[in-house]
Amino acid sequence: MAQVKLVNYGEASAEVRAVFDDIMKTRNTDYINNIWRALAAHPPTLKRFWTQMKEVMVKPSKLDPLTKELIYLAVSVNNNCEYCITSHTFAARKHGLDDAMLAEFNEIVALANAGNRLTMGLQVEPDERFKPKHTDNAWSMGKTASEKPAKGRQKKRHGT
Repeated sequence: MAQVKLVNYGEASAEVRAVFDDIMKTRNTDYINNIWRALAAHPPTLKRFWTQMKEVMVKPSKLDPLTKELIYLAVSVNNNCEYCITSHTFAARKHGLDDAMLAEFNEIVALANAGNRLTMGLQVEPDERFKPKHTDNAWSMGKTASEKPAKGRQKKRHGT
């Protein structure tokens, strides 16, 4: 049971109704999920979270909708959020997720968790070759262009 009273559309303030209307329009539905109804207990939070959700999950980007849902689902599995697992599995299925994909997905999440814990437990340092090169001199106030070694004379990084 939710720790706050879920706000129904009919009893919502004008501010909450505006967000609910946008959710229904954006999702092409007449249904407001329980999470939005719970967040409506504090309209500023509802508005901020919906705005961010639309910006990240709905707006077209380089990641396709199924990939976005699977990322959200992986985090939800790791955080053991039953609501989010159920909700985002449902959403992913609308974008093509089937039972076999879901089983494989969960195997990957479980494997990643095992690998992460083994690596953390053993305190293994990342390989130098996997680290981004652009961070070497980030925010450096070091040598000016005339003081830097000429091209071709720069030191080679170990392991690359």
